[in-house]
Amino acid sequence: MNSDITVAVGLSGGVDSALAAAVLKEAGYRVFGLTMKIWRGAYRVQEGLKHACYGPGEEEDIAACERLCASLGMDYKVVDLSEEYETCVLEYFRSEYRRGRTPNPCVVCNREMKFGFLADRARAAGFNFDFFATGHYARKAVVDGVNFLRTASDVSKDQTYFLYGLDSERLSQVLFPLGDMSKAEVRRRAKAIGLEVADKPESQDFVAGGDYSPLFADKTPEPGDIVDTEGKVLGRHRGLPYYTIGQRKGIGLSIDSHALYVLRLDAEKNRVVVGPGEGLFAEGLESDDFRFQNPAMASSRLEGVIKIRQNHRPIPCGAEILPTGGAKIVFETPQRAVAPGQSAVLYSADGLVLGGGVIDRVIDRVGAN
Repeated sequence: MNSDITVAVGLSGGVDSALAAAVLKEAGYRVFGLTMKIWRGAYRVQEGLKHACYGPGEEEDIAACERLCASLGMDYKVVDLSEEYETCVLEYFRSEYRRGRTPNPCVVCNREMKFGFLADRARAAGFNFDFFATGHYARKAVVDGVNFLRTASDVSKDQTYFLYGLDSERLSQVLFPLGDMSKAEVRRRAKAIGLEVADKPESQDFVAGGDYSPLFADKTPEPGDIVDTEGKVLGRHRGLPYYTIGQRKGIGLSIDSHALYVLRLDAEKNRVVVGPGEGLFAEGLESDDFRFQNPAMASSRLEGVIKIRQNHRPIPCGAEILPTGGAKIVFETPQRAVAPGQSAVLYSADGLVLGGGVIDRVIDRVGAN
C-alpha cells in the first residue's frame, strides 16, 4: 500500500534526514527530496568552519543531498527561500535581541520555513505529495481526534521543543521516521546501507562559528552600561545582542571575587543588569501567545512538566489561562535563567506536547529588581 503514497523529505545534508529518506524508500513509499536554499552570501559569516544552519557551507550540503538522492533513485528539488528566511527568521532574530530578549530562531525556522514555506512552495511548483517527512527526533499521537507531538524514544535527542508550533492539521501531514530510533542506531543503519554522510558531524550552531555579529552589520548594536540590581554602573557592554540571561563568561566583571551573571537585558535603557547567581532563579513565567494543542484544554488549569529551553530538564508545573489570553506557568521549584524570548513548552507526564509559547515575563525573579 505504501507504493501509492508519495512523501517529500526535507533534506539538510546530514545523516538524520538522509536516513529518514532511506527508511521511507525501504518501506516502499514514493519518495523525493526537498531542500530550502536560505544562504545568499549577504553577511560576512566566516568560512571554513563546521557547518551550521545558516552560512556558506550550504552549497556543500546541497551537493551532498544531490548525491544522496541520486544514490537512492529519488527526484530532488531545491527551493529558494532566502528572501523568506531573511524576513521570517533573521529579522525576527535581530528585532528580539534589540528588544533585550533571547530569541530561538530554530522554533521560528521549523514552524515558518521547513514545515511552512518549504512544503507549501514545493506543492505550488507542482510537486504533489501526501506527507512531508523530516529527520527530527519526534513522534506523533492522536488523542480525541487531535494530533499531538510526542517525545522521541531517545529522550536525549528529542526535538519536540523546536516543533511545538505545528498545529494538529499540519501534523496530520507529517512523518517522523526516526522517532523510535537513537542517534547511535541512526549512524549504525546509515553505515550499514552505505550512506556517504553516516559519520558527518552534527551541525548545532545557528550561524557558523556561533558568531552572530555579522547579522547586525546593518546597524551595529550600541554599547551601554553594565549595572548591578541597584542601578550602580559597573562597566560597559558591547551591545545587547552579545549577552544572554545566565551568562557569566565574557562579562569581565566580578565583585569581591564573586562571579557575576547576566540577570536581565534592559533594552529601554540599553543596560545589562548583572548580579550574583541566586538572582537568576524565578518562580514562573507568563506567555502572551501560549497556544494549547487542543483548544479545549484552555478552559481549565493543567498540571504537567515544562521546558524553558531545549536542554532544560522538564520540571513539574501548573499552567492556567490568563484573563487577557496567553498562559501563566508556575514552577514546582524555582528555575534558573528563565529568558524572555525563549519558548516554554508544556508536556504531559507521558510525553505529549500540550502547548507552548514565547516567554514574555518572568514571575518573582528572586534577588533581582
